[in-house]
Amino acid sequence: MDSFLSTFGSDYLNGLIETFSSPRKRLFLGYVAIALVIGLVWLRWQGKTLKTALAAMLSREIWLSASARADYAIVLINRALFLLLSPLLLGQLAVATWLYFQLFDHYGLPPAAGTLLPDWAVVTSFTLWFFLLDDFARYYLHRLLHRWPVLWAFHKMHHSARVLTPLTVLRTHPVEGLLFSLRSVLVQGLSIGLFKFFFASQVDLYTVLGVSVIVFGFNVAGSNLRHSHVPIHYWPWLEKILISPAQHQIHHSTDVRHFDTNFGAVLAVWDWLGGSLHRSEPGRALEFGVSQRKEPGEQTLVTLYLQPFKAAAKILIQPLQRCWKGLRYR
Repeated sequence: MDSFLSTFGSDYLNGLIETFSSPRKRLFLGYVAIALVIGLVWLRWQGKTLKTALAAMLSREIWLSASARADYAIVLINRALFLLLSPLLLGQLAVATWLYFQLFDHYGLPPAAGTLLPDWAVVTSFTLWFFLLDDFARYYLHRLLHRWPVLWAFHKMHHSARVLTPLTVLRTHPVEGLLFSLRSVLVQGLSIGLFKFFFASQVDLYTVLGVSVIVFGFNVAGSNLRHSHVPIHYWPWLEKILISPAQHQIHHSTDVRHFDTNFGAVLAVWDWLGGSLHRSEPGRALEFGVSQRKEPGEQTLVTLYLQPFKAAAKILIQPLQRCWKGLRYR
């Protein structure tokens, strides 16, 4: 028992440190610092003084609010929960191996396996393929989290944030976290298995500091400002291609006009094609949360973690209750 606790404590602390020290993580302090600089430059460009801009970005009303404090606690709790659950999760290697042998059993090895394209073309293709599939999968799962009532019951935890900070990206219910972990494993496993089948040892990613060059560019361009109160918007035409920070803030808005819009992570193209695109509204003040009405205790950990199970159970039981009533009155 002592050995388990010691190993668990060490893994927990190392994982927590890695969240902020690894360039593979969105909350890497280097990315956060770059986002702070971009935010300050934007606010100065909008006419604020440096002092006012700093005060806006580092406001105690945001960072010490009940909502932000809930974010901090959720990060700590979820880290422990996922450390306990991780041995039970499907691995990307298992998915990749399964796909590889499925293709091999049905088609054998491609006649020109490993020589279809030069190395640079394979790496470029794999980098683009992986990014596009991963981004689409994020968009599609996010859309389902809003459209399916049972899934929305858990996703509401993320939208219950009344203020947005970079740590809000980790404000997720463990059930939602498991779904996104499964999504990630499937995307990685299917991509690796497919490309390994056709190109064998040529498969690789273009990376910077160990992360895909595209994801690195996304993080350096201020990804952490999406969960912030700095409404950086792009040109209207560009917001049909890329999700701006202001567009994601609209996704968190309590205005009913903004509900179920801007599901995309990086690309806005999916929302454009899916009819859920909402471009930014410069100068319009937004309130964040599930609804404009604030409920007592809505930021308590008991409510955030347990209420979704109660809501989901109610949704699942209702059809059974209707069926039972129908049988009784026949």
